[in-house]
Amino acid sequence: MTQAYDPPLTHLRVLDLATLFAGPLAATMLGDFGAEVIKVEHPTKPDPSRGHGPSKDGVGLWWKLLGRNKRTLTLNLSKPGGRDTLLRLAATSDVIIENFRPGTLEKWGLGWKELSAANPRLVLARVTGFGQFGPYAHRPGFGTLAEAMSGFAAITGEPDAPPVLPPFGLADSIAGLATAYAVMTALAARDRTGEGQVVDMAIIEPILTVLGPQPLWYDQLGHVQPRTGNRSANNAPRNTYRTADGSWVAVSTSAQSVAERVMRLVGRPELVDEPWFGSGAERAGHADVLDEAVGAWIARHTREEVIEVFEKAEAAVAPIQDVREVMTDPQYRALDTITTVDDPDLGPLRMQNVLFRLSATPGAIRWAGRAHGADTDSILTELGLSEPDIETLRREGAL
Repeated sequence: MTQAYDPPLTHLRVLDLATLFAGPLAATMLGDFGAEVIKVEHPTKPDPSRGHGPSKDGVGLWWKLLGRNKRTLTLNLSKPGGRDTLLRLAATSDVIIENFRPGTLEKWGLGWKELSAANPRLVLARVTGFGQFGPYAHRPGFGTLAEAMSGFAAITGEPDAPPVLPPFGLADSIAGLATAYAVMTALAARDRTGEGQVVDMAIIEPILTVLGPQPLWYDQLGHVQPRTGNRSANNAPRNTYRTADGSWVAVSTSAQSVAERVMRLVGRPELVDEPWFGSGAERAGHADVLDEAVGAWIARHTREEVIEVFEKAEAAVAPIQDVREVMTDPQYRALDTITTVDDPDLGPLRMQNVLFRLSATPGAIRWAGRAHGADTDSILTELGLSEPDIETLRREGAL
């Protein structure tokens, strides 16, 4: 019989003081694998993500995803009672994630000096647009600015068209995942040293990592990557192509053997014998010829036919899917990538599952995002506050 284990992070308590996306997403990732996450929000100004995007019956749907596996607590950190309560919570916690502008926690008497004094084992993750120091540190920062500054927008789009920003929180999401990794790294260090530390996460930095070797190319060669649309400077054919039934597919030929299979499949085997066909970079220099060959063949076949023939030839292809098809895709279904969560407010909800599968200690979505302050009384009672204590904090405006 297989031994059942608790999720791997059940021993951790995380205070999520952040708003919008990067910091809260990091806390969500930790909560998905068992950490007790307490979402701390201002009593009258909750996390704006509760109101972002479409809602149903007055309930923000984005929050249902971002707030999953989190208990919710209201606390005004600028009030003395709110400050003191947070310090009591910090003493019982492992991680705090915050994204206030640098100096804000210090202004409230909640800087690293005070927090680490309350709990020397605490890890404080500070997630800001530009980091804790430098000439831009005190500017308001959002993921859009990181997408612009990092070089992402400069290489995205068609060569003769304006730079393109993503229509979703790309830089924030990358920073959220990086923050979760940084927190776990700091906790691993704590296991050796017994002491916590500060994580300084600037949203403008992780996106640079996923953009690849651009700084290295420039440093060594003076090379500046141009906008190339769907094409790649490293291989061809690599593009999106319209099918006979008006759908679209994406084709990639990063491997030489796949490129050869594709050209034989589309009836242009003579191109494989061209002297320039032997490397991805040289093929990219003849992308017009290759795109015309592949595009013409695909245009004569339906999407289903294209995928069937490509699969038989072991050539890399995928349909261009919108969210409707993602929800019914058989591979995503097999992986349970979009899973169902029962929610007391809206009933069954379908949302993205936990980020990865662990064979022995898997994560899980225990509940979707809860109402603003839903767990305030229970959390404070567990902390040792009496009903009169809680009422005093409410009168003060701290809750």
